Amino acid sequence: MIATMLAAVAALANGAAAATPPPAAIQARSAPPLTLSEVLQASARSAPQIVEALARSRQAEGRALAADGAFDTMFEVDARQRTLGYYNGSVVESRATQPLSSNGGYVYGGYRVSRGDFPVYEDQAYTNRAGEVKVGALYSLLRDRLIDERRSKRTLAASDINIARFEAAAVKIGVQRRTIDAYQSWVAAGLRLRAYRELLELAERRRGGISRQVQLGARPDILLIENDQNLVRRRALVVRAEQDFASAANALSLYYSDSAGQPLLVGADRLPADASALAGPSVRRSGPPTARPDVQQLLLRVEQSAVKLAVAQNDLRPRLDLRGDVSKDLGQEGVGGRSRTPLEASVGVRLSVPLQNRAAKGRLAEARAEIDALEARSRFLRDQITVEVEGINIAVDGAVRLAEAAEQESALADRLAAAERRRFELGSSDFFLVNQREETANDARVRLIDAKARIASARAELAAATADWAALGLPPQDDTVP
Repeated sequence: MIATMLAAVAALANGAAAATPPPAAIQARSAPPLTLSEVLQASARSAPQIVEALARSRQAEGRALAADGAFDTMFEVDARQRTLGYYNGSVVESRATQPLSSNGGYVYGGYRVSRGDFPVYEDQAYTNRAGEVKVGALYSLLRDRLIDERRSKRTLAASDINIARFEAAAVKIGVQRRTIDAYQSWVAAGLRLRAYRELLELAERRRGGISRQVQLGARPDILLIENDQNLVRRRALVVRAEQDFASAANALSLYYSDSAGQPLLVGADRLPADASALAGPSVRRSGPPTARPDVQQLLLRVEQSAVKLAVAQNDLRPRLDLRGDVSKDLGQEGVGGRSRTPLEASVGVRLSVPLQNRAAKGRLAEARAEIDALEARSRFLRDQITVEVEGINIAVDGAVRLAEAAEQESALADRLAAAERRRFELGSSDFFLVNQREETANDARVRLIDAKARIASARAELAAATADWAALGLPPQDDTVP
């Protein structure tokens, strides 16, 4: 009966061993080990979230160009011909208007020419034979002098470009932060798989020696069954680790892609050789809160609210415009007489005073309240960032100390396991104890991997919190908005 059980368990163990690649398979490399910098470069180049954020930045640039359209030169032509009635006059008039970029007024120039007769109430339509040339300007003295709707929209649109760029920078930080986590999870899962496969390999190698000892009668049959039971249990750990490694590789493919942007599924052949890949990014321990894109966005929104406040204050002012023009008829005297020939010039003013203007008062109150809210939020955000960075620094220090303790524990456990295997080979130890020592050593090794992965995660979080572009694999020029 025992022999039958032994044969069944042995067949199961040998079959499972044949189904699983040898530990050397995960160490074989047809390509260089995958590095964190390589993954970060691929992510920064083609991550869909980053591409989307850059597209939104281009949208803001398009809106800014549209806002500049309010200052485009306008050219108009107006032609009129009397087709019925006593008078047969015709007029062709053209005008080019250019809004001022430093004032709410504009300058213009025009030309008109007329033929035929006009009624007395259209006497101004007459020109000399070669037409009339006119240039003039309107200049705002009070309302619209320093700012107006057109200039405020252009200023806000230009600010929106910078806000969009800071939003893109914030998206880059978030993507690179998640990329580091995905890479470190993949490395940690691969190293755990390697540890469990090496643990399995110990049981497989030990089975041959125990089998020979059982055949020679030096060991009881039950010891071989116990070893096979232990081997199957370790194989289950390997299968679970393989699933975790496959899941981590699948998650990493979301950020690691080829030059065309197609996700790449990385295999075990590109796994780093040891846990040094879990060191994480090299990050400075602190950074000024103002370097963060969200802080810069908030400051820009405060500036935009200040522009809206200025526009509301402008709308409360009375309008006083100064205008003037100079005109000269050219060529021979026309039907209108010689009064058109001399050079003409005129000046004038226009005054309008708002008596209630509740719309402007409402916008003024709204802008002031918005500025107060944004300033309060800015103060809170700065305090929050300071606390966040300090907390992450504490977490990094704690993770480093835990990793040091885990490394000492792993080294001691490996020494105990090696000593216990030697005693077992010499017959001074039992099977239960040597297995316990090996599994304890492997558990300590896995805890060390997890501790180093926590260090990498904390450093990545610190890099994101301080906007450390170099640590996140981003070019230095992203540190400021042009």
